[in-house]
Amino acid sequence: MNERPRSPTDTAPLRHPGVVTNPSRYDEAAQVRAYAQRLGLPGLIDVHTHFMPQNVLEKVWGYFDAIETAAGPWTITYRTGEQERVATLRDFGVVRFSSLNYPHRPGMAAWLNAWSRDFAASTPEAIPSATFYAEPEAPTYVAEALDAGAQIFKVHIQVGGFDPLDPTLDDVWAQLEAKGTPVVIHCGSGPMPGEFTGPDRVETLLERHAALTLLIAHMGNSEYGRFLDLAERFERVHLDTTMAFTNFTESLTPYPREYLPRLVDIGDKVVLGSDFPNIPYPYIHQLDALARLDLGDDWMRGVLHDNAARLLEPRS
Repeated sequence: MNERPRSPTDTAPLRHPGVVTNPSRYDEAAQVRAYAQRLGLPGLIDVHTHFMPQNVLEKVWGYFDAIETAAGPWTITYRTGEQERVATLRDFGVVRFSSLNYPHRPGMAAWLNAWSRDFAASTPEAIPSATFYAEPEAPTYVAEALDAGAQIFKVHIQVGGFDPLDPTLDDVWAQLEAKGTPVVIHCGSGPMPGEFTGPDRVETLLERHAALTLLIAHMGNSEYGRFLDLAERFERVHLDTTMAFTNFTESLTPYPREYLPRLVDIGDKVVLGSDFPNIPYPYIHQLDALARLDLGDDWMRGVLHDNAARLLEPRS
């Protein structure tokens, strides 16, 4: 395989199996930028980051603060103000990133979409993001979000607690399929299953809307093989790398190494996701975790930038 960039966190001592010693922000920024520079990329595109209204974000952080995993506590590494978090990604050389809000109950999505629209308007690197919930109003506000320029959607089946096959979403999926707009969908059963998580409903959804552009969050943790099957079977199904292959996730739900040749075969359908800022380790560790798979420079170029850049191009 091609030589890959090295980072000090490759061999950094672990506080426990899921936490990497945190480098200083400026040291880490240089390490992150080194990946793009060595690969000849203009920067990174991260399709799975979160910027939220402060009251919503505090509830999300409170949820993580309260849980203890088998890998240890879920400590938020980048618990800073919004502008500092934006500056951190800029320092890292992340040239495009998403806000990826998601509702946990009816009546939230339209408001979250308005917030995300304002955030994108004031943040040049932000990918205009939107979301929806299984509710009768969804087709209307999804159409409004698309008309306003939304380029990526987020759906969280476990947190939302709704069935992606809910009839109120039939028109929503049809709109998104027609536009070719990517949808980051958290539908795997890891790290915590929900009533409607798992690959079966997603497979049925794709059989109804085969041209949907779905980005399966977390590589489909923990049903990695089944979601890999869907990415191979359906032309516009992609996998996002969020938290996959990191020490934290590997200690809980390791990715089967026998699947790695298949990831090479679908190398143009794997995109970078990180879950920044809500991660219990430094951002660089996600890149190191991908690099140590040793799948080659072309694969890394696609994952870190080129595949997402193609997905975000306007569809003719």
